[in-house]
Amino acid sequence: MATVAEPKDTLEKRGVLGHLKARIRAEVFSALDDDREPRPTLSHENLLINELIREYLEFNKYKYTASVLTAESGQPAVPLDRQFLVRELNAFEESKDNTM
Repeated sequence: MATVAEPKDTLEKRGVLGHLKARIRAEVFSALDDDREPRPTLSHENLLINELIREYLEFNKYKYTASVLTAESGQPAVPLDRQFLVRELNAFEESKDNTM
């Protein structure tokens, strides 16, 4: 008879358990998000900062964390154009790996 720990260990070894926990967290935050309470207006500066944070999270494959950030911050669902960010921040892109 299999124990409870065996499926958990298997999920951990496959790298699935962390993703499942993150997904559950994201869904809980989404369910708790109260759309009746208006958010403060997102300033231009905060929009850019949030977009940089989202860029970092997505680059590192933290997609559920990025989805929570988007939901909680009121950031547009569609990411800002990367070239727009580069221009706004006077940043430069490394052509070999597309990092800012």
